[in-house]
Amino acid sequence: MSDFDLYLFGQGKHYRLYEKMGAHPRVVNGVAGVNFAVWAPGARMISVIGDFNQWSRATHPMHIRHQELGVWECFIPHLPLGALYKYAIYSRHHNYAADKIDPYAFACELRPHNASIVADIQQHSWQDQEWIARRPARQELNAPLSIYEVHLGSWRHVPERHQHGAVEEDRFMTYRELAPLLASYVKELGFTHVELLPITEFPFDGSWGYQVTGYYAPTSRFGSPEDFQYFVDYLHQQGIGVLLDWVPSHFPKDGHALSYFDGTHLYEYADPRKGEHKQWGTYVFDYGRSEVRNFLIASALFWLREYHIDGLRVDAVASMLYLDYLREPGEQVTNEFGGREHLEAVAFLRQLNEAVYAEIPGTITIAEESSAWPLVTRPTYIGGLGFTHKWNMGWMHDMLEYMEFDPIYRRVHQNNITFSLMYAFSENYVLPLSHDEVVHLKGSMIRKMPGDLWQKFANLRAFYGYMWGHPGKKLLFMGGEFGQWGEWNYKESLDWHLLDAPSDPHHRQLHTFVCDLNYLYQTEPALSALDCEPEGFAWIDCNDVDNSVISFQRRSPNADDTLVFICNFTPVPRQGYRLGVPQTGVYHEVLNSDHTRYGGSGLLNDNDMPSGPVPWQSSQHSILLTLPPLSTVILKRYADSVGTEQTPTPASSAGVDPVIE
Repeated sequence: MSDFDLYLFGQGKHYRLYEKMGAHPRVVNGVAGVNFAVWAPGARMISVIGDFNQWSRATHPMHIRHQELGVWECFIPHLPLGALYKYAIYSRHHNYAADKIDPYAFACELRPHNASIVADIQQHSWQDQEWIARRPARQELNAPLSIYEVHLGSWRHVPERHQHGAVEEDRFMTYRELAPLLASYVKELGFTHVELLPITEFPFDGSWGYQVTGYYAPTSRFGSPEDFQYFVDYLHQQGIGVLLDWVPSHFPKDGHALSYFDGTHLYEYADPRKGEHKQWGTYVFDYGRSEVRNFLIASALFWLREYHIDGLRVDAVASMLYLDYLREPGEQVTNEFGGREHLEAVAFLRQLNEAVYAEIPGTITIAEESSAWPLVTRPTYIGGLGFTHKWNMGWMHDMLEYMEFDPIYRRVHQNNITFSLMYAFSENYVLPLSHDEVVHLKGSMIRKMPGDLWQKFANLRAFYGYMWGHPGKKLLFMGGEFGQWGEWNYKESLDWHLLDAPSDPHHRQLHTFVCDLNYLYQTEPALSALDCEPEGFAWIDCNDVDNSVISFQRRSPNADDTLVFICNFTPVPRQGYRLGVPQTGVYHEVLNSDHTRYGGSGLLNDNDMPSGPVPWQSSQHSILLTLPPLSTVILKRYADSVGTEQTPTPASSAGVDPVIE
């Protein structure tokens, strides 16, 4: 480490710090070996221990590189890649001693073992140049962003099977095995991106990756660092972006990792009222310490730069913004002005986003932020936090509550649908139906829906249709695309057998509906061109409470692109429903969730719907159409007005399932 490296680290602005900290193969005076560097200002002695020296604490001592900063270094000759190692730390405080993994390690042992591994992450030859070149345009605010959220450990397993007479037990698939299967499936569904639950190394499967011990290491559960680079590269070559859940909000108390690293509270706040989340059993990073901020920001840039990740979804941002988050009275502190805002965390988030956009333009950051903190997705120079997008948790809670009501009661809960449009353009939102909504006895998406089998699937299709029409980017957790009955279980593969069950086609039909929604989303400019602008949306009627029907427009700068959405959230078909339209002309149906192709009753608007000069719903012209039960219908104008208005006669009404009003 040069003096300039040390200076930048001390300032918290060494954004390639991982190139100097940790274990790096290098040649010194013609001798190949590995250089080690670690930050531990509270240590009085450190040595590198590993399988190469029988874990001896006396063989390879480190020397202090910078006394004030507390950076230690050493070079070990003839050390091969793949060597296991840790740091044996002896503290200057309390006679504390511990063997710690490398905070900057590029690879770690498979749990339950936890040693760091010497690795070279520059071995992969990237082939995704075309994707990287086109990425900024594909991730603009006016581009379609449809995200398939995936937990790699449970998306698909290698089932038990016989190979050459041997039995292979149920196991995780590797990064290389997952890449072609996941890419093919996501392309079929029409999603633009996958978002991975954390693959940064973690010890406990049940944390789903959200309690991280290796901020620079892809988990060894699915293979090596190069295997993960292959995974990302393959998806990029198939035209699929890769987003990564990243967790700078807290870290676990595991003794081999960051906690009490050098006999002091080095990475965490010393005051438990500020430095501990008791309900989560984790520590909070000390955002006021420049070296800790540097550790985290360099980690974010590391994944974007070295693994070509296209964006980071930053977990639990709300827990960072408030000093009293999940804390009881007497177990919290205030900021210097007596407020509850965590000013050091706010400064960290702003620095993070500024660094991401400056260092790797074209990438994005997404905040999982559940409060009303203002300007989360606005530039830092006007006081914002600087994120690209924010999860719309309010929309998610309101709509899931609404959809779980029996349709007969929905008329008194219309506000659940309409309220989100009061703030829909205050931030750049992602609409999330994530893993958090299908665990802990909350029920799977299909089980949340009321009614019999037919109505459950009809409800879910109507909901998805409304979601894809609502302003905001889309996110759906795996299994929701085909209506898995069981709650998500991180230990088990998805129930893939449901997709092709001959006795129950509903799952395949729902899958087909999601495919068609995504196709429409990517081909109709009105659904993305003004996605973050108020001009991109207009209500037609949000007051038809008695029928539980809403209707709205989605618009682009070109008026001819306008789409009209009508959602009927009751199981009552409505013939001759009058709808005010924004333009005169002939309208036709571009998508109907009640189509038999999707498992619906087949109550369609097959005939042209010419507008007539009948003022309705604040429009000077209107049309008549049929609203199927529990459905979303999408219309588009394709010609100027001809002829006269006609009452629609559905061409495909045979076999309508009986419904209950």
